[in-house]
Amino acid sequence: WGGTDGSHQINFSGTNDMSPNFVWIKERGTNSHWLFDSVRGVQKYLHSNTNAAEATNSNSLTAFGSDSFTIGSEGAINAGGVNFIGWSWKESATAGFDIVSYTGNGANRTIAHNLSPLIPKMIIFKNRARGDNWDTYHHSIGNGSAIFLNSTSAPDDQTLYFNDTTPTSSVFTIGTNTSLNANTEACIAYVFADVQGFSKFGSYVGNGNADGTMIVTGMRPAFVICKNISGTGNWGIKTAKSQAYNGADVTLFANSTGGEGAFSDNKVDLLSNGFKIRTASSDFN
Repeated sequence: WGGTDGSHQINFSGTNDMSPNFVWIKERGTNSHWLFDSVRGVQKYLHSNTNAAEATNSNSLTAFGSDSFTIGSEGAINAGGVNFIGWSWKESATAGFDIVSYTGNGANRTIAHNLSPLIPKMIIFKNRARGDNWDTYHHSIGNGSAIFLNSTSAPDDQTLYFNDTTPTSSVFTIGTNTSLNANTEACIAYVFADVQGFSKFGSYVGNGNADGTMIVTGMRPAFVICKNISGTGNWGIKTAKSQAYNGADVTLFANSTGGEGAFSDNKVDLLSNGFKIRTASSDFN
């Protein structure tokens, strides 16, 4: 959408009754990613590209609607004459997505989620109270290491994150690291599971060639995010809304304020049953 400098309701054209619980907004130019959810409440935001604690802005996201969300005059998400993009998720077991709010206690523990009978495949954690990394669990890496949504870092192998324990259909396990379990501090977890024909979480091996790997997802993806887990690399985002045709190198990075046109030759085709890598970039291939 184009920014308006004032209150602006973003409607989900063609979508029936999708009341969003998680909204992720990015200026298509140079600015931070703004993340909101209905559990933490309106006006409370986090930036995926920094380790900053949660903050409040009365002119940011002001309402979650029955088929929309409303933003205020904050320039980073609604400046006049500037283009923005947003992605929204509905919290439900059917969609394979849950938002879990909890208070840390500094001890190894399990926390219940609401995705049963599904097993979480990816969980993104953030301590709301302090400047600390976005610890991320991904089943392809396993329960012994974390990657960080705000960082290019390679996976960090420590039991402090997930206590070397794989999530189940009812709970996930966290360790003692302050970034996801500091005593008395508020934390949030975004919990994702595979849903056939809707969402898929996996891994692939790159070949370093512009004729890259074909990754089968079983549906046409609208949002793809990739991270090099053999070393350092950006969190590359490709979306159907910003990439009007295959062969385009329109890219955003979750860990960067960079605009979508700043990164050349990051081509990924979005296809009917998955996505095809068309770049030798180390971030994707």
